[in-house]
Amino acid sequence: MSESEYDIASDLWLRQNRPREALEHALDAVELNEDNAEAHHLVALVYLDFCGRNADECRLSDAELHARRALELREDFREAKNTLGVILIHDKRWSDAVGVLEPLTRDMLYQTPENAWGNLGWAYLELGKLDQAVDALRRSVAAEPRFCVGSYRLGLALEKKGQPSQAAVALTQALETPEPACKNLQLAWAARARVRFQLGRMEEARSDLEQCVSLDKESRAGKECRSMLQKLK
Repeated sequence: MSESEYDIASDLWLRQNRPREALEHALDAVELNEDNAEAHHLVALVYLDFCGRNADECRLSDAELHARRALELREDFREAKNTLGVILIHDKRWSDAVGVLEPLTRDMLYQTPENAWGNLGWAYLELGKLDQAVDALRRSVAAEPRFCVGSYRLGLALEKKGQPSQAAVALTQALETPEPACKNLQLAWAARARVRFQLGRMEEARSDLEQCVSLDKESRAGKECRSMLQKLK
């Protein structure tokens, strides 16, 4: 029964984009079998998903609880380790995240090393350790060139290092990655506009800002882009 509830929850979340119902079934899977590590991990992922959708519904403590329980049940659960690292980053416990993610980057059996390197670079970026961030993010993109979020974060790190030309290259790589979702990285459009503005490439910056606003004018990035557009008038 636990496996059946897990399968239903996974389908609701991954294929049908119905996180509330997915969470209900995932919690049922855990209740039916407390030792179902996959179900605990899925609960953690869905809770984390809510954080990205609505800050008022973000329950990082619950996500962390289930991610850690999954790892108690399976010490080699590499995906759960990566998820725990992301939870800690969201919780602004960046040094703790590094402690979880850095060993994962050295694990030769982890099938998606770009995720570990990318999230490690994100943690270093938040810590202000820009050289380590750039190194980790370059490794992330080298492991998987289509990982546009890694290229975006690399652009941010280079921007913070005061290297706008290199930042523009990384951000362009993020936005031109041949994956449909990459062109919807609104924060990457905003970031490339900023560095192009610094480089004096005003018309290109304007184009980026217009694309940014067209994606969602009411988001944080959208409002930033609208403000920058006003300054270009």
